[in-house]
Amino acid sequence: MAAAHGGPFFDMLRWSRFISMMMVAISTACATPSREALPTTVTTRSGDVHDFDYFAGAWTTRQRRLMARGVGGNDWDEFPATLCMTLYLDGMATVDELLFPTKGWAGLTLRTFDIQKRQWSIYWVSSRTGILSAPVIGGFTGDRGEFYGEDEDGGRAVRVRFIWTKLDDDHAHWEQAFSYDDGRTWEVNWTADFVRANPATTCQSGRPRR
Repeated sequence: MAAAHGGPFFDMLRWSRFISMMMVAISTACATPSREALPTTVTTRSGDVHDFDYFAGAWTTRQRRLMARGVGGNDWDEFPATLCMTLYLDGMATVDELLFPTKGWAGLTLRTFDIQKRQWSIYWVSSRTGILSAPVIGGFTGDRGEFYGEDEDGGRAVRVRFIWTKLDDDHAHWEQAFSYDDGRTWEVNWTADFVRANPATTCQSGRPRR
């Protein structure tokens, strides 16, 4: 006599139906038209699997964030942060946690490298929401990296641009900009200047010390 839940055969049938429904959902999502594609010069920007190797370890940083985005404001909030970054899969993936001690929250960045396209995808998660952001995609040319994507800001569709600049082995600069007019103009709304720090005193188990 079969068990109350229907037995192994029933479980396999139910799992098969679940997989089938998931495949249909994925196919439907892929068939749904997306927003206007980014310009070819943006989406084809490529890089190298070792682009972010230099960023492994510990950093102290000064953050500047625009108080109000998309309104032509010029009031900035400045605050400190510490960051600890680890390489995985021989540099093909990186994870760093950024702690804002005066703000009471943190963020996590995941970067993955597509070997075939030779492009990085950069994702951000804030501890305030737990939501994985849409990625920005691109790579480095020399010491300058450019990454582009699409997102929303306060209900408005925006194009997103990250620029990374390797200043030297111990200093780096990052900035985020939004475009509200399909890339014709850009407003820088967040910048960060990084100085290399001692991992033994800055990090604990790969994360910023609390």
